[in-house]
Amino acid sequence: MAEASVQLAELIGQARSLVAFTGAGVSTESGIPDFRSPGGLWSRYRPVTFQEFLASHEARVSYWSRYLDMHPVFSGVQPNPGHYALAELERQGRLTAVITQNVDGLHQAAGSSEDKVIELHGRVDVTRCLDCGYTLRTNEVIERVQAGVEVPVCDRCGGWFKPATISFGQSLPAEALDRAIEVSTASDLFLAIGSSLTVHPAAALPGLALRHGARLVILNAMPTDYDQNAHLVIQGRSGSILADTIKHLGGSLTPH
Repeated sequence: MAEASVQLAELIGQARSLVAFTGAGVSTESGIPDFRSPGGLWSRYRPVTFQEFLASHEARVSYWSRYLDMHPVFSGVQPNPGHYALAELERQGRLTAVITQNVDGLHQAAGSSEDKVIELHGRVDVTRCLDCGYTLRTNEVIERVQAGVEVPVCDRCGGWFKPATISFGQSLPAEALDRAIEVSTASDLFLAIGSSLTVHPAAALPGLALRHGARLVILNAMPTDYDQNAHLVIQGRSGSILADTIKHLGGSLTPH
């Protein structure tokens, strides 16, 4: 893996516009499970689609009941070396943006700037009214459900509250997707980390970057469909590999 870190450091050193794309594999090293994997939440519970949430009181009750099971997974989690490495690349002026499929906010917790992180699937720690857009911290809303409220509603307009994450059947936020497409198209090095690259439309971004002339690096525990088109493929734990890469670039993972 040392040789791979050297190769990655060389590619990063040559890049003028580096974009990182992160998936669940980055956050599993912080203790957050990949919900789509065997044994994950979605294998134990059939997800409530966005359309079902809108159409049925029973579906909304089921959604919030299941959310009580999922919410503790995110409590107290901390960034890992992979998150800190990307924050360090930003500090060094090498990183244009982080596009993430993750909803945990760990990139920002590690020091990545809010305006550098493009969250395609939203944030788990924010709950939003579907009617007026009013937001509360998810912890506050969870307390209401724990106290017996089956379906929490907005304090201002009475609309349904829903965590500000993207559910099955729900469109990605247009502004975030448009910005992700923009930075991917303009990149000359696209680093895909911890993603199977199968969940669309986000999975199309590496191909978009390639078609516009970027080099593609894939860092993942398992093979992906893009491996044959990548300039460099590294299989392993993203945290340790990115930490070694930062050392070769003369940086450190000390939070700033």
